[in-house]
Parts: sequence; structure tokens; C-alpha cells
Amino acid sequence: MAAQMTDAHRRFLQVLMSRGIMEGSEARKLHRHCCEIHKVYYAHDKLDDFIGTINRQLQPLFMQIRKGMSESDGKAHYALVNLAETEITKMTSDYTENELELFRKTMDLIVLSENGFASSTDILNLADQLKTKKMKKKEAEQVLKVFVEDKWLSEKNGEYTLHTRCIIEMEQYILSNYQDAARKCNICHSLAIQSQVCESCGIGMHLPCVRKYFKAQTEPRCPQCNDFWSCDIP
Repeated sequence: MAAQMTDAHRRFLQVLMSRGIMEGSEARKLHRHCCEIHKVYYAHDKLDDFIGTINRQLQPLFMQIRKGMSESDGKAHYALVNLAETEITKMTSDYTENELELFRKTMDLIVLSENGFASSTDILNLADQLKTKKMKKKEAEQVLKVFVEDKWLSEKNGEYTLHTRCIIEMEQYILSNYQDAARKCNICHSLAIQSQVCESCGIGMHLPCVRKYFKAQTEPRCPQCNDFWSCDIP
């Protein structure tokens, strides 16, 4: 029989809703905390079952807690995803039309790039080319800052990529709208934005997956075609 929702599940959901996304270690701590406060049975290896109980209740609401991986360090994350809305319509209540257009164009640059990043210079150059309403560069800088704060983009040294939350939420949208450019990781089979690509057969792998896969190999060879893996192992 399926487990019933308890106050521990409700508390966990409320905290995740307020944050939007949570790293795996934080989610495990929260799981324990919620179970202890509400005196509910706790087992450290049952987080996914615990979340499964919440997801069954969320199903009629077209929402789901999904697990994904950070492309930078390979750590697991959990995000609350709205299944009723597709693509960037999820963001329409929070941003203006020209802000959304800037986001779409930024996503184009990131997904179509070789390394999964777009420079701030390239993004800001798009600001005065927007069809909805042109944006001054100062204004565009502020909008990018908000996208980072809201966990749609991540920024490091003036380079932008998609945040883990964005990848978890928009994986299906990206795979169907960028069919020629978007690829799944050959190891974990989830969307790979920052990846290394085999020069011979063209498969891609997340950097953490590359690191893990080639760890024990003296000569790195592609898992698909067995040719020498010419990229530097991170």
C-alpha cells in the first residue's frame, strides 16, 4: 500500500517550494529534520521513497519534485517542477516580454555554443536587437543579475550558463526545441549543456561523468566508438 502524506512530507514540500531547488545533502538533512519534528519513521536511505509519496499527491496538480545533477560538480539536486506549463511560459508571470526574449536569446547562445557558456559581452550585444522592446545595456545587466538570483542562469567570471534548476525544469523543452544541438550525456542519459564531445562519433558527456568514467582508465577511450578520447580529462 502506498505511504500516506504526513506533516513531515508537507513541511518538506513547503521548504522546497520556498527555495525552488535544493542540493542533495540539504534535502537529506531536511528529510531527517522533518521526520524528527513530526515523529515520523526516518530511514537515511529512503529519501527518494519519501519524495515519491509527495509526488503521488502532487500528480493531480501537475507538479513534481525532480532529481537532477549539477553540471559543474556532479552533485544531486532536487527541484519542484510545474508540469502543466511547458517551455518558457513557466516564467511569464515573473518577467516582462522583453526580459523573456533576452532569456530566450541567451539560452540560444548557451545551447548552441561549444562549451555550454555565453559571455556577458555577447549577451549584452543582443539587448538592443530585441524585437519586443530594445534594452539598454545597464538594464540588461540588471535583468541578467535577476536571472542568476532566481536560479535560471549561473555566472562565473562574466560567463553565463544554465542553472541546474533551469536544466531540470526545461530539459524536455530544450531537447525538443534544439534537436540539432542539444544532446544527452552518454553516461547518465540526462541533458548535457556543459559537455565534452567525442571527435570521432560525436557523443557527449558531462564533465563530472567524464571524470568518473575515465578515473580508472590509463588510456581514455570513447565508450561508444572506442577511439582515443582527445579532450583533457577535467
